[in-house]
Amino acid sequence: MIKKLLIALAAMLFSASAWAHMCPTLMGDIDQALEDDATAAEVDESSLEEVRDLRARGEEAHQAGDHDESVALLEEAKEKLGI
Repeated sequence: MIKKLLIALAAMLFSASAWAHMCPTLMGDIDQALEDDATAAEVDESSLEEVRDLRARGEEAHQAGDHDESVALLEEAKEKLGI
């Protein structure tokens, strides 16, 4: 029983670090899309502002250690960009 508990705990720790490493990749994808004129031209200005806000909030959540929230915000930004 204790062995299973330790395995589950280890899996949770490794998955948390995986989320932490995913955030910068998502931010990079968003930044690259915002710099690409063709991608940015497909999105209206109010949506672009929302994407920038979501990206900033995602970075803040990442820096605060809330990687689940960060990933959710960054994925929403990517969806609004169509990437």
